[in-house]
Amino acid sequence: MSKSPADNVIALYREHAAAFEKNRNHELIERAWLNRFLELLPGFQPDVLDIGCGSGAPMARYLIQNGCRVTGVDTSLPLLARARESFPEQRWIAADMRQMPVTGSFHGLLAWHSFFHLSPEDQRPMFATFRRLAAPGAVLMFTSGTRLGEAIGQFEGKPLYHGSLDTSEYQELLRANGFAVVRYVEEDVTCGGATIWVAKQGGGGCFGEKSGT
Repeated sequence: MSKSPADNVIALYREHAAAFEKNRNHELIERAWLNRFLELLPGFQPDVLDIGCGSGAPMARYLIQNGCRVTGVDTSLPLLARARESFPEQRWIAADMRQMPVTGSFHGLLAWHSFFHLSPEDQRPMFATFRRLAAPGAVLMFTSGTRLGEAIGQFEGKPLYHGSLDTSEYQELLRANGFAVVRYVEEDVTCGGATIWVAKQGGGGCFGEKSGT
């Protein structure tokens, strides 16, 4: 039986780490979202877990520049090596997010363009992991799709897997694990069409904006 493209994501990012770094947009079109994330964190040296951190640039770099202590988790050893070289004072861990070895609690959890490489079946239990790692009042920011299913893109000529749950299921999983949605924008045209969630552990929130808002 042939593997699903979902099973090949880790190998792709290991084998083509240099191409990923070269092609990654470093203009930080995510700046406005990172600023929203930072505004919700405690004011002094918040601890942030960057899930799928890659080389640490540009996302973790921006957080570090703004006073965060970052723990990065990724499966691509070449990308982690670059992160360790660039930011040796931070902590970088080689691990699959589905078997997160990290202990402790974090003021911020970030899973930007990483979590959505998991299958729907693997995404569901991740919300309990987010809860386990979240300090009281922690902020969670992640990107997702908008409806249950799978999509296959291309990376270096190979199929690149993306999975999604329905928006309503993401809402329910967040609620069931103690997160309230603070901001949600579907297919944000100012951020490359990303669908973005910001939620706060134990906090009150609101829901929903559509594309371009």
